[in-house]
Amino acid sequence: MAAKKKVAQGNIEARLSALRDDFASLQGDLKGLYGDVSSEASSRATAAMQAAEEVADRAMLLAEEAAREAKMKAVEYTEEAQEWAEDNVAELRARIRAQPLASLLIAGGIGAFLGAILLRR
Repeated sequence: MAAKKKVAQGNIEARLSALRDDFASLQGDLKGLYGDVSSEASSRATAAMQAAEEVADRAMLLAEEAAREAKMKAVEYTEEAQEWAEDNVAELRARIRAQPLASLLIAGGIGAFLGAILLRR
C-alpha cells in the first residue's frame, strides 16, 4: 500500500509539474497576446486620430469658405442698401417737406412699434 501512495504521490507531483509548465506557458502566451493587442490598439488609435484630424481640417476649410461667402454677401447687400438709399433719399426728402405732419406721425408710429417690440424682450 505504501508503494501505491508513493506512485500516486509521484503521479500528483508530475501532474503538478506539468500544470506549472502549462501555467507558465499560458502566462507567456497572455503576455504575447497583450503585446499584440496593445500594438493593434495603438495603431488603430493612431489611425483614428489621423482620420479625426483630416475631418477637422476639412471642417475648418468649409467653415472658412462659408465665412468668406457670408462676408461677400454682406458686402454685396450693404452696397445694394447704400445704392437704394442714395437713389431714394431725394424723393424721400421731397415727400417729408411736402407733408411734414404725416411724416412725423409715421416716424412716431414706427418708433412706438419698435419700442414695443424691443421692450418685450
